[in-house]
Amino acid sequence: MTQEVTERVEALLPTLRERAQEAEDLRRIPDESMKALQETGFFRLLQPKQWGGHAADPVVFYDTVRKLASACGSTGWVAGIVGVHNWHLALFDQQAQEDVWGEDNEVRISSSYAPMGAGTVVDGGYIVNGAWAWSSGSDHATWAVLGGPVIKDGKPVDFGSFLIPRTDYRIDDVWNVVGLRGTGSNTVVVEDVFVPKHRFLSFRAMSELKSPGLAQNTDPVYRMPWGTIHPTTISAPIVGMAYGAYAAHVEHQGKRVRAAYAGEKAKEDPFTKVRVAEASSDIDAAWRQLSGNVADEYALLVAGKEIPFDLRVRARRDQVRATGRAIASIDKLFEASGATALANGTPLQRFWRDAHAGRVHAANDPERAYVMYGTHEFGLPVTDGMV
Repeated sequence: MTQEVTERVEALLPTLRERAQEAEDLRRIPDESMKALQETGFFRLLQPKQWGGHAADPVVFYDTVRKLASACGSTGWVAGIVGVHNWHLALFDQQAQEDVWGEDNEVRISSSYAPMGAGTVVDGGYIVNGAWAWSSGSDHATWAVLGGPVIKDGKPVDFGSFLIPRTDYRIDDVWNVVGLRGTGSNTVVVEDVFVPKHRFLSFRAMSELKSPGLAQNTDPVYRMPWGTIHPTTISAPIVGMAYGAYAAHVEHQGKRVRAAYAGEKAKEDPFTKVRVAEASSDIDAAWRQLSGNVADEYALLVAGKEIPFDLRVRARRDQVRATGRAIASIDKLFEASGATALANGTPLQRFWRDAHAGRVHAANDPERAYVMYGTHEFGLPVTDGMV
């Protein structure tokens, strides 16, 4: 079944490539693109089987995200983020899953995990307030998962995600940016909303593999570490953008004639060929490491084994490294493309802007991940929760 999904997505790529400028101009993914993605079954890849999903191998999911982003960076970014929320919802209490999928198992969910708000403990749940920025794809979602602390007696006692329906929040249209313009990553505002206890999921419970949803959703993918799943969701589309930029560069250089060099054809320049070789190797290396670690973790879970901490910190190390390699490769290609690649509407400059916009996401902070890895290598305790 997952092969059919990926084949349908691949057939959609030329259309998404043609709509990339439209997404940028709209500052959101076109409705037709989201509908087409829904019809491919993409959003069901990480959805639990009990709700009509595939509980798929996460590498299949990320490889599909990579391909989507190679056609349109914004579409790949939104697809990955919205798609991974079905994995996250699978870890919530069964009643929360029923609330969302009980009447419509094609519901889409957006998010913002940064603690830009909080929930205060009351009888039966929490009163939530906050304004969560950067909720990608929020215009296409009817629920949101919003991160923040739980406050009791004026003090934080837990940290996690609050699951809130569209009827209980508003969206402020503020997404006017230089890159990833088509993601519609607007601000979700929540004011004095009651969230029942079953619609909160603690990150501590997730990291300890004690999420309530694991009682019903027992497929191996739901035991993957949050510290691998979430950051990889951010890096996979950036690597996809690098593949898209590479294809655009090769096509551009194949046709380019350099007026400044007496009509020399760019494809005959040996230095052009060197840059292409270097960039393609680094992009491939980024993807092999990123997907390889996910594959190694998943294989252990399928075999009924635990994922060692060594592998988890390695996955985080290579995840930020993949982002860095991908962006450095795009930079190399962009710098060698000449002034004509600067024109509005050309794919290379759009991939360049989109990738750099994705780089600023907190999950792509390389120093934090590298320090975590080095700390573990020296036998010191790692306190960062994103691993």
